[in-house]
Amino acid sequence: MATHDSLLIVEGLHVSYGTKQVLHGIDYSISEREVVAVLGANGSGKSTSLNTISGFVAPSSGRIVFDGADITNLPAHKIFRRGVVQVSQARDLFPELTVEHNLRLGATIRNRGEAEEHLERVFEYFPRLSQRRRQLARTLSGGEQQMVAIGRAVMSKPRLLLLDEPSGGLAPQFINEIGTIIQALKDDGATMLMVEQNLALAFKVADRFIILRDGVVSDGGFVKSLEGNHEEIVRTIYL
Repeated sequence: MATHDSLLIVEGLHVSYGTKQVLHGIDYSISEREVVAVLGANGSGKSTSLNTISGFVAPSSGRIVFDGADITNLPAHKIFRRGVVQVSQARDLFPELTVEHNLRLGATIRNRGEAEEHLERVFEYFPRLSQRRRQLARTLSGGEQQMVAIGRAVMSKPRLLLLDEPSGGLAPQFINEIGTIIQALKDDGATMLMVEQNLALAFKVADRFIILRDGVVSDGGFVKSLEGNHEEIVRTIYL
């Protein structure tokens, strides 16, 4: 349920790809400094919900409100400038640019002083990237590339960070590192909405859960606090 302090409000969101309807009128809201995980089986509409919020997919109907303003039909670059920044599954790095150059591209809307400050902050979150700052992105491992993608998003100082499968395809070592970084961002007050298949990671860092099933919010509601039964959440997703 949306409240007066909700940073993001999604109301009655319907999304279709051609004749196939993917989201069927979903509703949820997120407050500042919250980390909310979107859970669900493959094909439940998780990534579509993020892509619609960030402006990469147009909804059939419904409304998306960010910081009190309706952003439903804004183009993606204008939503980005308002502070909604997404890290996609594809990562979308520039392979022939260095780690540092890829990171700096995230700060194009900031002045030079802010960019330098944010770069040093990113290297505090990602010490591994500081060691590889002059290395070409294409030479990095998958886990390191994911760190660059998240770090580039952090460079823009987002009001809302959207993470689409941050642990997807990574080795356990990097999943643990990504989890530690997400927790550090959370501790520093970041607001995040993340799609995640790795339930252990989601249970570790999320304050609440939104469970999607066949394009609808499952179980009559979306609030699943950390005090809840994790086995119940797993059953809700997969059974």
